[in-house]
Amino acid sequence: MNAIGIVAIGFLILEAANVVTLYFFPGSKYANGIGVFKAWETSKQDPHVHDLVKYLVNWVAGTKLIFILLLIVILFTAQEQTLFYSGLALVISIAAFYWRLFPLIRKMDRDNQIDPKNYSATLGWMILAFIAVFVAAVVLSLLSR
Repeated sequence: MNAIGIVAIGFLILEAANVVTLYFFPGSKYANGIGVFKAWETSKQDPHVHDLVKYLVNWVAGTKLIFILLLIVILFTAQEQTLFYSGLALVISIAAFYWRLFPLIRKMDRDNQIDPKNYSATLGWMILAFIAVFVAAVVLSLLSR
């Protein structure tokens, strides 16, 4: 297994923990649960809003599950070239976080809507680390050809 495969397995483990959290413990503040958002508790005051929030949380979990399972299939069946391009695709898809999600969570953090405080910075650095590790794996894969 090459560097991309090894990094992808680590990523899969973390994403699987997030899926379990979102499906079974959505209010958790661990494993990127939705409990870090103060609006999670606030939404419970309006059953219609809370149902929508729960629907969206489960939608995200389901989408992540599809992504995880497809990545597992790729890891078990793909040739080196496909793994290389999958690594590039992961870098791009993970980096998309900074386009819409990071500005929004940073704004919510500044507006005291996130607990713990500065969670957006922690999440931003964590995702940047994922990207850096995947870029390193892609470069190593490219150099080992």
